[in-house]
Amino acid sequence: MQTLIDGNTYYHAIQKWGYGDEFWVPAQAFRQIEPDELSAIHPQAENKHIRVSSRYQTLSCFEDTREVFFCRVSTGAKFNAYGEEIDEWATPRGRHLTWRKLISHHMSGGVSGSGWDLPGIGYTVLFSGGGEAIHSTFWHNDFGIPRSRGCVNVAPEDAQWIFRWSEPHIPYDVGDLTVSMPGGTAVDVFD
Repeated sequence: MQTLIDGNTYYHAIQKWGYGDEFWVPAQAFRQIEPDELSAIHPQAENKHIRVSSRYQTLSCFEDTREVFFCRVSTGAKFNAYGEEIDEWATPRGRHLTWRKLISHHMSGGVSGSGWDLPGIGYTVLFSGGGEAIHSTFWHNDFGIPRSRGCVNVAPEDAQWIFRWSEPHIPYDVGDLTVSMPGGTAVDVFD
């Protein structure tokens, strides 16, 4: 649906999950995603797994023992802006499995005055029961420094690659897929 407001075209976007928020968004903020932007990378590969190092702030994708992708990341911060240690912001250590993927996701949390509300987080790959995910990050470019509240922040082009490569694969016209356990691709988070 579109309408003209102040001579500009806006789309009426209604959030499918969560709060069901409604937005009027300038048309120039949208573009069509082509099928090849979501096509699976190496779908036949076996033993795919992701390794995230919180010490070195890196992410590597492996097929068996061969590294096929590498990028800098920002994992969960252990300290807030006041230097106070916040353990619950740390990215959860250990072995996890990807269990839900969304082309675009609305993320919000925190408390009034220090929370966040970010619609349209691209290429989200959830890997823990606490909601932590590997996802596109457009609000900072400090990859290599812990900055998130538990998630693994990656540059948009890196998030797209990881999204296309990891399991489960998302059909073009679905946009969101949840798999039953034991889940999809293994994600190992370590120091």
